[in-house]
Amino acid sequence: MSIRDNTNRRLKEVLDIMAAGARLDVKPNGGEVLLEAAARVPFSSEEAELLSGGVPRGHKNLTKATADLVKAGWMTKGRGGWSITDNGLRATDAFNTVEKLVDALKNGTPVPEGTPLPEIPAKEPTTTVTTVPAAGFSEAETPGAAREGQPEIVALAGNFGEAVGAVNWDPTAEKLQMSPVEQGVWTLLLDLPAGEYSYKAVVNGSWDVNYGAFGIRDGANHEFQHAGGPVDFVYNPLTNDVLRGEF
Repeated sequence: MSIRDNTNRRLKEVLDIMAAGARLDVKPNGGEVLLEAAARVPFSSEEAELLSGGVPRGHKNLTKATADLVKAGWMTKGRGGWSITDNGLRATDAFNTVEKLVDALKNGTPVPEGTPLPEIPAKEPTTTVTTVPAAGFSEAETPGAAREGQPEIVALAGNFGEAVGAVNWDPTAEKLQMSPVEQGVWTLLLDLPAGEYSYKAVVNGSWDVNYGAFGIRDGANHEFQHAGGPVDFVYNPLTNDVLRGEF
């Protein structure tokens, strides 16, 4: 498969992931969607090459390609996350193969008139609240599944330490320690003021083992701009990446 072919396959996955999010009534952030699409269609060695800023070539190509979905009116991007539109939901049925989807985007083909809106089942009542959607984790990673090689401790060290009463970039700070949950991932909920933030996951209490953007060891910092409010960080020890759920 060429790089273009792989990008097109991931673009179809992006729309499908967003449609699944709509059915769960969640609005994932862009990073989560892109990571899940890349997990479903892994990068080739060429696509995994890091460009300036530590961004893989395949990630940059896919990010650029999602602009076509916005232009078609099938999705929107905002600080609160990415959303699929009603026409985007219809497009998942009308253009249900990679070839059909790419052809429609290339030629500006609208969703055929009369295409019904896929039925979205009502959510089941629940007493728990999931603050981070499933995007970014494979369906094979079932709740309660045991995982080998779990770290002993995981901290989220970043420039937001002082904002929560700790020291910036201090992986030993109590308030920056993540907690393991039954899905095998680690979480940390922080209430942050508006600002621009950088961080890394530090494993087992030492900077000797740290992971930056895209789960790359000793890689570039995760960076994000936040409008203010709670942020739920989730570290996945299988990918060594950290996803965010913002409210």
